[in-house]
Amino acid sequence: MPAPRPNPHVAALRAYLPGEQPRGDGWVKLNTNEHPFPPSPRAVDAARALLAEGAARLRLYPPPDAAPLREAAARLHGHPAADIVAGNGSDDLLNLLIRAYAGPGRPVGMVDPSYSLYPVLAGAQDAPVIRVPFPPEGRLAPDALAGCGAAVFFLTNPNAPLGHAFPPSEVEAAAGRFPGLIVVDEAYGVFADADCARLPSRLPNVVVTRTLSKSHALAGLRAGYALCPPGVAEVLHRVRDSYNLDALAQAAAAAALDDREWLAEATARVRAGRARLADGLGALGWRVRPSQANFVLADPARRGMPASPDAAESAFAFLRSRRILVRRFPGHPLTAAGLRISVGNPAETEAFLAAAADWTAGRG
Repeated sequence: MPAPRPNPHVAALRAYLPGEQPRGDGWVKLNTNEHPFPPSPRAVDAARALLAEGAARLRLYPPPDAAPLREAAARLHGHPAADIVAGNGSDDLLNLLIRAYAGPGRPVGMVDPSYSLYPVLAGAQDAPVIRVPFPPEGRLAPDALAGCGAAVFFLTNPNAPLGHAFPPSEVEAAAGRFPGLIVVDEAYGVFADADCARLPSRLPNVVVTRTLSKSHALAGLRAGYALCPPGVAEVLHRVRDSYNLDALAQAAAAAALDDREWLAEATARVRAGRARLADGLGALGWRVRPSQANFVLADPARRGMPASPDAAESAFAFLRSRRILVRRFPGHPLTAAGLRISVGNPAETEAFLAAAADWTAGRG
């Protein structure tokens, strides 16, 4: 009997490739933009308190509407809880938005380069993908978005992997011209100088998604939320799994969002680490792109090997031989010569800079 055949558009789909997750100890892991510091103690305590209630609590389904998390997000942003949708990380929310607003004949738009998951989610829905080139001067062009033909457009802000952030005024101007839905993916929004969290309350076609993986050091629990204009949340609930966020994630995420003192302090530490990383690489002669995220994109170079894809591959392999993981994106001209390096804790950053200095000097 022949093997079952998937849908043709799924058979043609290339799965998303996440950053390497190494096994064993001794690695400096700067390849997946995880938060370098532990989460809020209040988040940990909330998860422990739920577990302390025992098996009787775990045998029950979690709140289907994730009310504790949504209400905490509402307090944080001053946005109506009814217009907030919780998800299993923001990736879940991106999937829901494509499921609800895109499909055959209803393309997904994206800035190129940006998050490589968007084409995968679009392909799973059999939606065409329209790539709008990253603007050469870093300014968002409303006409480029308005005329691209997409039904839903994903704007990673700050951009990954470039680190560039579009000001909210540029996003608002673009949304005013765009005939469909603009999704501002703010996975790295807390690390930027400004964010777009208030736009959904003013514009009927802007959704802002957030994840607690980057901002609140909860990547292991997978929690996120979308700030929606009126009417959009109700649409997303139609296609959402009834229990898309488990009880532990709901409890920890709600407590984390309420701990604003931790967020301010941790964000300041990440921004300081980003400056140290950029300054250290600049001193080695690497080209460092300005970043408002929790990573930097830098082009390695040394005597006899100027910045190039070959230099990036050489530095990547050398760092891995030192058990230091960073990320490469060789498939785009803007990123092919670079390495994306997550902000680590101070010890990780210094270990990385020492290894980068050895590669630059031709040692090792």
